[in-house]
Amino acid sequence: MFTQLTQFFTPPKAKNVVRSLIKQEAKIGGQLFGHVPKGHRRDFFCLDSKTWVWYEGWTDANGQEQSVTTRYEIRPTGVVKVQDGQQYHYVRGQELQNLLQAARVYYQRVTEEVYHRQPAI
Repeated sequence: MFTQLTQFFTPPKAKNVVRSLIKQEAKIGGQLFGHVPKGHRRDFFCLDSKTWVWYEGWTDANGQEQSVTTRYEIRPTGVVKVQDGQQYHYVRGQELQNLLQAARVYYQRVTEEVYHRQPAI
């Protein structure tokens, strides 16, 4: 019986489930900031308990693929922003307020739309 059950819970299948859930969450998160223009891809998601990711990709006027990835790391000393090879810096002021609001709305929508539960906020 155990060997029959383990075939359904192998690491590759578990990884695919996690990827699928993150993809669903990221799509919802990408819509939080308004309309996504045609030809753009926008994702915003919680990667783990201390990391949020914002990704935007598009094709420029010359037909070249462009993208920006921003990672927000939650640390005991504050939220650190890391963006495509630039220096780390702490998020403050309006940007921090916007991030907090986005995280709240993300949590509410993802909880309802992906996991079909009522958020505990």
